[in-house]
Amino acid sequence: MKFIGKLILYILIALLVVILGLYFLLQTRWGAEHVSAWISENSGYSLTFDVMDHRFSAPSHVLLENVTFGRDGQPATLVAKTVDIGLSSRQITDPLHVDAILLQDGTLNISPQTAPLPVQADRLQLQNMALNIPGGEWNLSAQRVNGGVVPWRPEAGKVLGNKAQIQLSAGSLTLNDVPATNVLVEGSIDKEQIILSNIGADIARGALTGVARRNADGSWVVENLRLNDIRLQSDKSLTDFFAPLTAIPSLQIGRLEVTDARLQGPDWAVTDLDLSLRNLTFSKDDWQTQEGKLSMNASEFIYGSLHFFDPILNAEFSPQGIALRQFTTRWEGGMVRTSGNWLRNGKALILDDAAIAGLEYTLPENWKQQWMKPLPGWLNSLTLKKFSASRNLVIDIDPAFPWQLTALDGYGANLGLVQNHQWGIWSGNATLNAAAATFNRVDVRRPSLALAANSSTVNINELSAFTEKGLLEATASVSQLPQRQTKVSLNGRGVPMNVLQQWGWPALPISGDGNIQLTASGNIQADAPLKPTVNGQLHAVNADKQQVTQIMRAGVVSGAEVTQPQPAQ
Repeated sequence: MKFIGKLILYILIALLVVILGLYFLLQTRWGAEHVSAWISENSGYSLTFDVMDHRFSAPSHVLLENVTFGRDGQPATLVAKTVDIGLSSRQITDPLHVDAILLQDGTLNISPQTAPLPVQADRLQLQNMALNIPGGEWNLSAQRVNGGVVPWRPEAGKVLGNKAQIQLSAGSLTLNDVPATNVLVEGSIDKEQIILSNIGADIARGALTGVARRNADGSWVVENLRLNDIRLQSDKSLTDFFAPLTAIPSLQIGRLEVTDARLQGPDWAVTDLDLSLRNLTFSKDDWQTQEGKLSMNASEFIYGSLHFFDPILNAEFSPQGIALRQFTTRWEGGMVRTSGNWLRNGKALILDDAAIAGLEYTLPENWKQQWMKPLPGWLNSLTLKKFSASRNLVIDIDPAFPWQLTALDGYGANLGLVQNHQWGIWSGNATLNAAAATFNRVDVRRPSLALAANSSTVNINELSAFTEKGLLEATASVSQLPQRQTKVSLNGRGVPMNVLQQWGWPALPISGDGNIQLTASGNIQADAPLKPTVNGQLHAVNADKQQVTQIMRAGVVSGAEVTQPQPAQ
């Protein structure tokens, strides 16, 4: 029995010596090379490390130094100066599920499309790491990352697992080409839902803080988001800038606050923007709310040819539409002010009061084309319940027929300016007058116009102006049918005989000053010439009693014979 006991003792001592030998050998470079080679040859992964370190002061931890790990034939997934693996009794039944993994001073490259990593941990910690997640919904690159994921159970297509708590900070981060610094993210993952309970970052020379949630269907709920002192330049148009918002199923905003922001794109810019938006959900090209509010002001806003100074906008949103409480801005040297409602049912914009004062505006070269272009789907009709204009200057530089109105005043009521997405004067009445005007290089004084429109006709009940000598008065009617048949009746008293020459009527064979009478009709259509449709008659008498009557048919004048006055008997 003593012999058997001694034999067992010797065997145990030998095993202990072998184990101790292996223990110390594994902590040498030779041991590290052999362990790395064995794992690489017997798995689909490649692993190299310089040294394995174990200390009895922390018996449950194994340290690997200068580690490189990845799938065979693929770029390295992990490159780290130190990997600290915390072991537990779990390794007896599940050797690839460890207690903790600490990655220090390296780079972690993870692709959501690749197969899941073969190891799991109750806690994954990063210390001074770089993190790269290319492709997928979130293209992310971060440096100086610290934090942890509890637990960490990666799955195919889910880098952080199906259910985890997250707390990460990064010195710098780029997410979908948007850079940020001093980033802090706290939250959790629950299957397809991502909860960001605390977000903070320095972005675009400003600061961002917020609370948000991404639902399983890809929609976002932003409970609170604050942007301060943002200075952002983009190479995208305003439509492309907001395009990511239309790519998600919906975006629900509880509260959005923007303070002192400056944003700029290729054809748009906003300066010193303050914005407050509450309780609004955007879904594709529409929005929903029960009680939303928007308040916004800025020093300057540019969009294409529009250039607003000091715009102020206050609006309230409801299921029925938008109540525009206030919109004021300085524009083209003047002031614009309005309020009203946009009704979802019928896509109708009704402005209770619209005022324009001190404007100095030159119409764009393509304003006629823009006038004929159908308006977007959200604007089916536009009505001005009350309209006023004061001291405005309006200029059209069309070389074919330039014109200018100086010190233009006016007022109107129930003016329908849009119907079925098309500009026009569809209803209501208006009166306009100016101190002076020029029409195709003909100067007139105190031009005045009064009109009334209904569903069938625009009636110009009064149209008058003083020329250099004399007075012109006219009435007209324009049909609302697509042919736009127009009738004009004009009288001139003591006016130059050539007053109509610059406006399209051929030169008269008599000269001097006198009286004229003109009746004409034609079709004013955007896609067809006017002249072939014009028929009319002109009768003129000058101060010498010379008379002429001309008849126009299809734009061609006949009957230019001058009638001389009868000699005195």
